[in-house]
Amino acid sequence: MNQSDHILALAAQKHLLRAADVRGIGCSPQLLIRLHQAGKLQRVARGLYRLSDADLTEHHTLIEVCQRLPKAVLCLLSALQFHNISTQIPHEVWVALPEASPTPSLGYPSLRVTRLRGDAYTAGIEEFTEQGAALRVYSAAKTVTDCFKFRNKIGLDVALEALKDAWRSRKVTMPELQHFAKINRVERVMQPYLEAVAA
Repeated sequence: MNQSDHILALAAQKHLLRAADVRGIGCSPQLLIRLHQAGKLQRVARGLYRLSDADLTEHHTLIEVCQRLPKAVLCLLSALQFHNISTQIPHEVWVALPEASPTPSLGYPSLRVTRLRGDAYTAGIEEFTEQGAALRVYSAAKTVTDCFKFRNKIGLDVALEALKDAWRSRKVTMPELQHFAKINRVERVMQPYLEAVAA
C-alpha cells in the first residue's frame, strides 16, 4: 500500500479527515489536496476531507460541527433531535461553547451558539462515536433542563413538550432531572411541571 492508499483506508474508517490524522499515520498532508483533485476525497471545509462516495448518516452535519469545533457540545434543539425527544426540526445546529470562547465562523452549516460556564457547560456531556468520529451531546435529562433554562430563546411550549416526551419515553428519571435543574438553576421554575408529569 502506498501513502494514498493508507489515507483512503483511514478515510473509510473515520467520517472526516484532517491534516493531523494523516500526519499521525506518517503520511504527507499534501496528499489530501492531491486526492481531492483526483476526485477521491471531497473537501468538506478548510482542512477537512471525507471520501467522495462516503455514505452520509443522518448525523453527518452534527459530526462535521463536532469535528470542526472540538469544544462544541450539541444542545437544545439539536440535542432534542439527536435523542428523538421532540417534534422540533432545527434549521441550524445548536451548540454550547465555554463562556469565553470566540464565536466560530463556519459558513456552513449555520450555527446557534449558546454560552455556558462551569458545571452548566461540563455536566451531562455524552460522547458517541459514529463512523469513527466523536459526537458530543448533552444527555436527555440535561437537554430538558437546558430547554427550561433557555425557555425565552426556544419557547416554554418546546421545553414542556421535551419534558413530556422524555418522561413518556423513559429517557429521563426524576433524580436526573432534579440534578440538572439544580446545576442550571431552574429548580423552582421546573418544580410544578415535574410534579405534573410524575403524578
